[in-house]
Amino acid sequence: MKAANHKIAELLSVRSVDKIKSFAVLIDPDKVNFDTFPAFLKSAEQHGVDFFFVGGSLITDYSIRELVAAIHDHTNIPAILFPGSSLHIDSSADAILFLSLISGRNPDFLIGQQVVAAPLLRQSGIEILPTGYMLIESGRMTTVSYISNTTPIPRNKPGIAACTALAGEMLGLRNIFLDAGSGAEYPVPGPVIAAVRQTVTTPIIVGGGIDSYEKAFAALEAGADVVVVGNGIEQNPELLPEIAASVKTFNSQLLKA
Repeated sequence: MKAANHKIAELLSVRSVDKIKSFAVLIDPDKVNFDTFPAFLKSAEQHGVDFFFVGGSLITDYSIRELVAAIHDHTNIPAILFPGSSLHIDSSADAILFLSLISGRNPDFLIGQQVVAAPLLRQSGIEILPTGYMLIESGRMTTVSYISNTTPIPRNKPGIAACTALAGEMLGLRNIFLDAGSGAEYPVPGPVIAAVRQTVTTPIIVGGGIDSYEKAFAALEAGADVVVVGNGIEQNPELLPEIAASVKTFNSQLLKA
């Protein structure tokens, strides 16, 4: 069994305290073309991507190990599992977002899948990132909402989001992930991010519906520590440098302040 590793958790925490923002790219194993993937990885590294999140709500082509191996072969960017279930665990990854769906009331995603995963993760030795996962209403039904059989927090109820995140922090969860879901019509609203930021001290990860420089910058301004883009880059490869530029601009302004 590997020794306990806290490098990524420490990095997230230090950056959050210093208000340095990060960019994560979510990679769905079902949508990877391995012929062009090395070029994509090289582009991601050149544009300053900080993390790769690997996974999705539903995976039909199990190629996680091959995908992680490619990330390690072509970049120095950490590969972090973003699992939809305990079946999506692979010990080759650098870390895992150990998610508890605290916005829903489905016990399987609150604790059930985690119980099944725990002994496997203990044996794997990969870094565990305990994360409160919160779905925020996005204007349409998303895959994660359907698969988890949970109702997202209304996008016009920042107080509910803030109290939910606070409960997660009090339970010991070390990160909060606000997600509008893959293919969201609208991203997580700024007032929701801001309310959570004012309530918790944990790093805040925000994803779903971020498909422009302006939306990424707005999420960062509201208090997101990490912006996550996945589906948008699949549809528009030029979005990768656009989001990267948004994060770099925000960080540059911070240094000048």
